[in-house]
Amino acid sequence: MLFDMDGTLVDSERLWDVALAELAHRYGGTLSTEARRAIIGTGMADSMRILHDDLGQPHRDPLTSAEWINARILELFRTGLQWRPGALALLGAVRQAEIPTALVTSSGRALVEIALDTLGRDSFDVVVCGDEVDSTKPHPEPYLTAARLLGVPIDRCVAIEDSATGVASAVAAGAAVLAVPAEVPLAPTDGVHQLESLLLADLELLAGLLPRTPPDPAPARHPVRPG
Repeated sequence: MLFDMDGTLVDSERLWDVALAELAHRYGGTLSTEARRAIIGTGMADSMRILHDDLGQPHRDPLTSAEWINARILELFRTGLQWRPGALALLGAVRQAEIPTALVTSSGRALVEIALDTLGRDSFDVVVCGDEVDSTKPHPEPYLTAARLLGVPIDRCVAIEDSATGVASAVAAGAAVLAVPAEVPLAPTDGVHQLESLLLADLELLAGLLPRTPPDPAPARHPVRPG
């Protein structure tokens, strides 16, 4: 099982709303709804580029903006992180069934370490963070990395995502995908199962998303020759 974090397991997008709005205000502007939606699921570098362009300030240093956002969001994560509906129960069921499990997120390691205080450090066999891969979502690398570290073929993995960017990453990697939109509706995608809430998901549904493995071929029958 491959779980996204922001908007999938934890209701953190509203905290990002606060931090991004505050940064835009510091720069003398207001982040548009369209830009905020475009940021969901992206890595920090792309997020800052979108914010700067939306404010008409492409000259801004993305590293400086990212440092400010990281510091502010760390404060917010320490005080306001909450589970998404159904996420805790589903993750618990997955772990009880001893299914290899990874957290695959575009967030950086420092932020994820704080989130793990809520999510549980024993909840995942593998954690893949956005600042620990060469290419972030929508590139397939994060999900391919998680599957490799788990030692499970990617086509035997189910990824759970809430954003178009994350869905694209998981689909490109070759995983089965369950999409559960949080902040932004998702357009239907071939091969992607979509639910309104993780409250509607269970282990049977997740298993049904995987392609069926063909049965082992029956042993060849050799004709018996009369003696």
